[in-house]
Amino acid sequence: MPVAKAQPGKTLVDPVNHTLIMIDHQSQMAFATKSIDAVTLRNNAAMVAKAAKEFKVSTILTTVAEKSFSGPIFNEIRSVFPEEQVIDRTTMNTWEDPRIAERVNAIGKDKIALAGLWTSVCIVGPALSALDQGFEVYVIADACGDVSDEAHERAMERMIQLGARPMTSLQYLLELQRDWARGETYNQTVATSIAHGGGYGLGLIYAKTMFGASEGH
Repeated sequence: MPVAKAQPGKTLVDPVNHTLIMIDHQSQMAFATKSIDAVTLRNNAAMVAKAAKEFKVSTILTTVAEKSFSGPIFNEIRSVFPEEQVIDRTTMNTWEDPRIAERVNAIGKDKIALAGLWTSVCIVGPALSALDQGFEVYVIADACGDVSDEAHERAMERMIQLGARPMTSLQYLLELQRDWARGETYNQTVATSIAHGGGYGLGLIYAKTMFGASEGH
């Protein structure tokens, strides 16, 4: 008979147990992305970046052929990490660039969270490679996109079949916070939710404006 304990499960992400890799959120990649509209994609990328910054998550930013073809990383990410080195690659599979492996090993976390463009190439590649090498992989599905719904969905299915765990941008933010009593991150989590959380953010604005509500922190 299992015994309930007031503690989180080992498969939940927290601020210190994973590395976030944001991959190829670039103009040229976004132009052909059809599974999610550009405004929503940029919003979700901003939410993930702000969540990682707020909770001091180990984060790697990477682009492909930035100056010669694909353009700079979204400003929604760059503005959150102005001092972070962006690793520019030639490889479509991020995991095959030795500089990425070096950073991952230096950080030393066994969980990897991925977000980027396109799902079927630039996310499948590192996801399957990391899984093959024994890492736990999480894919922030709505901060990814592909050339069609079909391409995105088949890519997600392929990764899930091999053990990747899907999540959403808002889920990522709230899983890091997890307890409204964590006052040191409460205000920023609410601010990020209001700015990027869609209907949930509107609800927070309404509750706080009309009733002075809070989440019991």
